[in-house]
Amino acid sequence: MTSATLADVSARGTAHYRSKRTITAGKRKQHLAAYLFVIPFFAVFIAMLIVPLAYSGYLSFFATRIVGGVSFVGFDNYTKAFRDPAFFAGLSRVALVLGVQVPIMLGLALFFALALDSGRVRGSKALRLLIFVPHAVPGVVATLMWGYLYGQDFGPIAQFFRTIGLPAPNLLAEGTVLGSIMNIVTWEFVGYNMIIMYSALRAIPTEMYEAAEIDGAGQWRVAWSIKIPAIRPAILLTVIFSVIGSFQLFNEPSLLHNIAPNAINDAFTPNYYAFNLAFISLNINYASAIAFLLGITIMILSYVVQLSTQKREVGR
Repeated sequence: MTSATLADVSARGTAHYRSKRTITAGKRKQHLAAYLFVIPFFAVFIAMLIVPLAYSGYLSFFATRIVGGVSFVGFDNYTKAFRDPAFFAGLSRVALVLGVQVPIMLGLALFFALALDSGRVRGSKALRLLIFVPHAVPGVVATLMWGYLYGQDFGPIAQFFRTIGLPAPNLLAEGTVLGSIMNIVTWEFVGYNMIIMYSALRAIPTEMYEAAEIDGAGQWRVAWSIKIPAIRPAILLTVIFSVIGSFQLFNEPSLLHNIAPNAINDAFTPNYYAFNLAFISLNINYASAIAFLLGITIMILSYVVQLSTQKREVGR
């Protein structure tokens, strides 16, 4: 090998080394910039979620007594919850919401999404906005507004019944208040779930159901056989959100409690029960245990919903 060849090989090696070092330095700068953007999120996530969860879990293993002060009790708070009729009464109400309100709400959301996607509804943009607007109303404002509408003395519903000569129904009585709360939640979240389903429908290639329509399939057949199966992941997402939201019912019972104290007790829903235990009864340890059991229940139900959907997909 001549000296010229050696010099050429050496020059190429030097250039490759410099290029590799430049690329490595560039990647390091990119990685550093990425970490700088991500670190604030993780800092807030750890400070606002992980640390409070860990501290709440720590508190759930203790009890504060008048005699003896704070003492470690292990799983006593959890076993107490399993024997607490108030806790299970709240869970039964949430189960009723899941079994009645959630299917009605998601059914209406799916119907509106399919109707808007069909292109046969006049003023679809205005209608879409009109259906979604209730979700833009803050939950507190919505509950207070419906509380006024439900009012037995000055509420428009009661006044309407009296005008036509019929006795006004007490929509905030012990036997009807849960249905009234279901109505508020449905009014608030139909539009939110409709937007999720409608967005998924707009992502379906039109060729899929245009071919079916050419073959003679009607709108209902296209919706049932093509559109609904195609947006199953979006429907599953709304179901999981609805499960989580049902167990987090708080605004409605806490605000309506002031209007109907005889119909809504301090343990009307598990979330409301945990709040009253912590900030009214000052039993933070037991409230932490209730909150953890509630979180575990939500995780189990969400997993069951997702698993059942996956099994159905495999079965097909």
